[in-house]
Amino acid sequence: MALDRWIAFIILLICITYAYTAFFTMDGLLPPIMQRSPIWPSSFPKVLSIGAILMSLAILLGVEKAPEKEDTGDITFARLREYKLGQAIILLSLMVAYALLLRPIGFLAATFLFLFLGSFILGERRFVIMGTVSAIAAGTVWWLVDSVLGIFLSPLPLFMIGG
Repeated sequence: MALDRWIAFIILLICITYAYTAFFTMDGLLPPIMQRSPIWPSSFPKVLSIGAILMSLAILLGVEKAPEKEDTGDITFARLREYKLGQAIILLSLMVAYALLLRPIGFLAATFLFLFLGSFILGERRFVIMGTVSAIAAGTVWWLVDSVLGIFLSPLPLFMIGG
């Protein structure tokens, strides 16, 4: 079995556990007033788990596969040196740095830097477009989370807000 199918199988197992939690254990502790609500805290996890199960089953069963060619293009360990592992490792390191810098430099700056540097690592070289898209995306996500969802995210660095 190809590597992509093994990964899909592992994701399927994780998603089945997640779905079980979302459907059977998350709603048990809800207060009675919330049980009458049309949308529960478990609504999004239920939809997410069902979608992830369907997608992983599609990969596992080969539904998304095109007709077989001579070179299937499957990810295999034998061709591991042909892939851009350096980019993947740098992107993973950038994700860790993003998580560590969220509080010290604030959401807006950390998200802007993550998006800007991530697009640079992936090969984009139009700096004006990269900066514009990163700034708009960071600002929009912060506004949605802060204003629409009502979850406070510190937009500025700690030293600017007295922390």
